[in-house]
Amino acid sequence: MKILQRLTLLLLLLPNLAVAVQQYTYRVGERLPQSRENFVQGLQIIDDSLYVSTGNYGQSHLLRYSFPQGELLQSRKLHARIFAEGVTVLGNSIYQLTWKNRKLLVYAREQMQPHHSFPLPGEGWGMTTDGELLIYGDGSDKLHFLSPETGKVQRSIAITERGQALRQLNELEWVDGRIWANVWRTNRIVIIDPVNGEVLGNIDLSGLLPDHERRRGTDVLNGIARNPTDGSIWVTGKRWPWLYRIEILPKETDLP
Repeated sequence: MKILQRLTLLLLLLPNLAVAVQQYTYRVGERLPQSRENFVQGLQIIDDSLYVSTGNYGQSHLLRYSFPQGELLQSRKLHARIFAEGVTVLGNSIYQLTWKNRKLLVYAREQMQPHHSFPLPGEGWGMTTDGELLIYGDGSDKLHFLSPETGKVQRSIAITERGQALRQLNELEWVDGRIWANVWRTNRIVIIDPVNGEVLGNIDLSGLLPDHERRRGTDVLNGIARNPTDGSIWVTGKRWPWLYRIEILPKETDLP
């Protein structure tokens, strides 16, 4: 009986174990300067504007720059007790996560004026949107889909990579029907199926910021933005001096 139970369990696990994860490298197309003061937690490009959420207590901001010119157009500093995280724009609203305050801040988009907030069930890490719902992570292996009108969780998915739970997903971006996510404290971005949570691709961005560009306080890779005008992908990190436009290049398929 024990042998039969083990065989049954193995058969249940096989579909997950059989998922191939496509491996990618990258090529830099161009780079744009950005302030090293920006402890980047979230990025979004929309309507010729780059929205940036920066973190740390006493240093958290919501910023809007002209894109690609990089002129600072609007800035809103958050309360010193708020540590800001991911950001996304949907319709006429801007949504900005907070880390341990467990609040989702909502702004009127045009003036970046605080409007209201929604409670979060846990910490806030990364955020994006599929055009209808908000999608956010809390540092666990879960991503949650929220109503932009009520802030209520509509559904959640567990993120797995070759059948194993994948945690610490940070900045998120919706790219061509997939969720791209920085994995905190790594040089990689994973590509996630938004239906079942499986990791379909892994982008290795090692070496993107050269060692000679790093200074004291330069932190990890974090920040993904897709330009809807031309489909280009821009990435950066916390207190990095550059935004990079990258092209991803497939390696040989990494079979399980």
